[in-house]
Amino acid sequence: MSRTYIPARLRKFVIERAQFRCEYCLILEEDAFFSHEIDHVLAEKHGGLTTADNLALSCGECNCFKGSDLGAFDPLTGEFSFLFNPRTQNWIDHFALTAEGIVGLSLEGRTTARLLKFSGRVVTLRQIDAFAELNSPST
Repeated sequence: MSRTYIPARLRKFVIERAQFRCEYCLILEEDAFFSHEIDHVLAEKHGGLTTADNLALSCGECNCFKGSDLGAFDPLTGEFSFLFNPRTQNWIDHFALTAEGIVGLSLEGRTTARLLKFSGRVVTLRQIDAFAELNSPST
């Protein structure tokens, strides 16, 4: 399968907007085993475009588990849900860090956390720092 060409300027914008963090699990690229990838939030096969408002920075694990999926079933209710969308939703509204790692708080959060296998991953200290920054009041 061929990959869509993403112009260097757009790629740089997406990476810098994400501050070099996976927009799903918050891991910094330098802490990840593989380089981060540019993800089409809405996959091209579903009509997603290669534009800034449809691209997110994703670690290899999140991107692999997400694939071209748009949604899945909530492990709590069994209800179908779309996945968390980093372009239109705030991370802290859908996820929290606990002793068990990243957990979903909302329908989309729980569905995404399950699909991306957050419960089986080790959380880094820098992910905890990023979470703290997201939760601090704006100044």
